[in-house]
Amino acid sequence: MLVKKYSKVSTLAFRFGMLGIFGQVLGLVLSLLMFERFDGESFNFFSNTLSELGSYGHSYYAVIVNGGLFFGGLCVVLFCLLSLQLHTSTWGYLFYASLGLSYFALAATGLFPINVYHLHVIAIKYFFIFSCSSLIFYGLYQLLAKQSHRSVLTLISAAAAFLLMTSFLLLPLLELGFTQGNSAFYNEMLAESTRAEIWWPAIIQWGSLSTFLFWTCLVIKNSQLDSSSGEKAN
Repeated sequence: MLVKKYSKVSTLAFRFGMLGIFGQVLGLVLSLLMFERFDGESFNFFSNTLSELGSYGHSYYAVIVNGGLFFGGLCVVLFCLLSLQLHTSTWGYLFYASLGLSYFALAATGLFPINVYHLHVIAIKYFFIFSCSSLIFYGLYQLLAKQSHRSVLTLISAAAAFLLMTSFLLLPLLELGFTQGNSAFYNEMLAESTRAEIWWPAIIQWGSLSTFLFWTCLVIKNSQLDSSSGEKAN
């Protein structure tokens, strides 16, 4: 009976997780394919941000990406909550708790688009903070876990996501002039007339988001494999 319940929770967690990533990616892809700014300009990954894609003052189809981020993020949060029931390791608890908080913050970026400026900026800020902490706890969890699938691709994507996300948070502190007055990147998510066509904060944000989503997808898959192995062991 216990093994059957364990299997059901594992399967449900996997489905919620994959549904969440699929919903977020689908929302991003659809909004990009149908993107049409009110001023007629096209979307540019090298200078436009995720916040502008979800801005009701910039895009006709902002509701698609915002809905994908919100509902997809909540699905991944459910994956994390269910996964907490399947692990007894302290580092596993810390990892899934911080991962859940990061996707809760990402869901909040969809719930509070850039039109609600202050709440959106807070959500973006804590998405990057909790994402960095989840990547750190993931590394410790993989290092100390007795039984865990450690795919090379997952570790590489985790390292890439951590490098990009810490760059998003820490580069402004180096005062390299990426933003006006070296303001934090999450405070500069709306386009300005003086913005360069190749703008590093936007590039780093898109790189961070894409690698983090890809890494999370691999984590969900590996978590299912771990659960299957644990079930067989029992």
